[in-house]
Amino acid sequence: MGHDPSTRPGRLSYLAPSRLRLMLTRAGTQELVRWSFYCLAIGIVAGIGATVFTYALFYADVYLLGGIAHVHPPQPGGEPPLPIVSPGPVRQWAVLLLPAIGGLLTGLLVFTVAPEAEGHGTDAVIDAFHNRQGRIRPAVPIVKIIASALTIGTGGSAGREGPIAQVGAGFGSLLGRALRLPPAQVRQLVIIGAAAGIGAVFRAPLGGALFAASVLYRETDYEHLTLMPGIMASVVSLAVYSLLGGTGFEPIFRIDKDLQFQLGQLPLYFVMGILLIPLSMLYIWVFYGLRDLFKKVPLPRHIVPMIGGLGVGAIALWYPQILGDSYGYLQQAMDGELPIRLMITIALLKILATSLTIGSGGSGGVFAPSLVIGGLAGAAMGAALHMYDPVWFPDPEAFAVVGMAAFFTAASKTPIASLVLILEMSGGYMLLIPGMLAIATAYMFGRTDWTIYEKQVLNRFASPAHRGSYVVDILENIPVLNVLRTDGRVATVEPETSLEDLYNLIGRTRQSLFPVVEDGDRYVGSVPLELLQDAPHDPEAAYLIIAEDLMEQGTRVRPGDNLNVALEILQRTGLDELPVVDEDGWFKGLISRRDVLAAYYRQLKEIRGLQ
Repeated sequence: MGHDPSTRPGRLSYLAPSRLRLMLTRAGTQELVRWSFYCLAIGIVAGIGATVFTYALFYADVYLLGGIAHVHPPQPGGEPPLPIVSPGPVRQWAVLLLPAIGGLLTGLLVFTVAPEAEGHGTDAVIDAFHNRQGRIRPAVPIVKIIASALTIGTGGSAGREGPIAQVGAGFGSLLGRALRLPPAQVRQLVIIGAAAGIGAVFRAPLGGALFAASVLYRETDYEHLTLMPGIMASVVSLAVYSLLGGTGFEPIFRIDKDLQFQLGQLPLYFVMGILLIPLSMLYIWVFYGLRDLFKKVPLPRHIVPMIGGLGVGAIALWYPQILGDSYGYLQQAMDGELPIRLMITIALLKILATSLTIGSGGSGGVFAPSLVIGGLAGAAMGAALHMYDPVWFPDPEAFAVVGMAAFFTAASKTPIASLVLILEMSGGYMLLIPGMLAIATAYMFGRTDWTIYEKQVLNRFASPAHRGSYVVDILENIPVLNVLRTDGRVATVEPETSLEDLYNLIGRTRQSLFPVVEDGDRYVGSVPLELLQDAPHDPEAAYLIIAEDLMEQGTRVRPGDNLNVALEILQRTGLDELPVVDEDGWFKGLISRRDVLAAYYRQLKEIRGLQ
């Protein structure tokens, strides 16, 4: 009564922006050391996982796509070229069949051992957070690494972010459950693990932490508690990855000059943000359209990825640039080495190839294909402007960098994370201002319900993981005074009121509690309904017993208390109603469970009406 509910120990898990600060100030150094250990352990394991995955992709590319099909795709500027172990002309039969064989092997592995490893992986992490209390089976990350290496290494159009996100998230889940942490903390470790994996494999620790914390929601909402630990784990992971993989800390894409933009070019970046919205919607529509179509194929799920792989191989006979992650061709576009028509063609075919690969049940991420599609579209726009006026538009590659961020923003609904990821991956920090304009445009003018991550929910309010905390938050924002039934609508009695008169009140009201007042409205106690039911029913005794004989002081709430306080007292005492009494002892009214629930649903309806 009258206490501050935010001081309850359980409330610690509900606070978002300030929970970590409260946790540290209350639990002290021990809690800080514990969470630092979690971040360190997750960072080390995610870094090792990223290294293993990178080597698996490397050898798959070299000995499968290169060794069998004699296809040797270029690499982005920040990565060494692939060695050629089997020189010779391209084997067209292998280009056609190799993605199908990879799809078959992937389907047999995934749908036999771990069906959760199907698809692009990030959705599985999102679903584990929202709906599975952070539970990810230990077998899933292992299967995901092997299946994704097979899919991408045989030419499937997919990327690295989904698999490595599942690897880091899987260890975070395993660690949390092994230590018997509560579900809320297991969820946090899952997101921290995903951040560490992404931060390492893309050499973007800040972007990885932002992406993992924001990809859960379609609105610009975040898992604030995971942001700082996610950054710590990402830095550790990147350090381990660089040490074991020898990649260093340089960006994946190389930019050989200082990119410039002029103030007068900003409207064109706004136009770019607008133009990439329908392209992202085409990507999402084709991706999920083919996914749904493949689900209807009357064949065992183990075999269906082979069909998607065969479609990818057929496209690659004419356009081998769509095989794998295609990062090298995006680098060539940024370097101005590809014609405009080819860039547009590859971007559109990359949409189809990615949808065939992952939509059919193959394993890999959608982040890399998104960068290629948006980067090529932006590079094509920049090249066209450069041809029109090379003096005014000297750096067409700037449009490629911004195009990556804007397109992925429109497709994934992660604007800030998209921009930071791309700037870290390209080193194009001088493009921060036009990048901000393009991502803001792509997000604000795009449709919130169109996203490449179908497991996203609208915001924290809509997440089952936060359902309990939002009930508390809503109730804490409603004072008891706003919903109580006043004394004009409440039957009160005086201390001298006879038991007979109290019996008569039972039939005329629906109250389960009768407040006893004197001197007008000064509260002195209450008579619960159950006491009246247990009182003697002798007619003579009914006139001898008065309210003062039956009343209890009981529990009360104050008008300034919030509904969460009232609900807690109702639950603790088992009462259906509580008297509301101010600090001076004056009776103000009654509040019931029904009143609390009605107020909650009114507020909930109002909040949803604003969304």
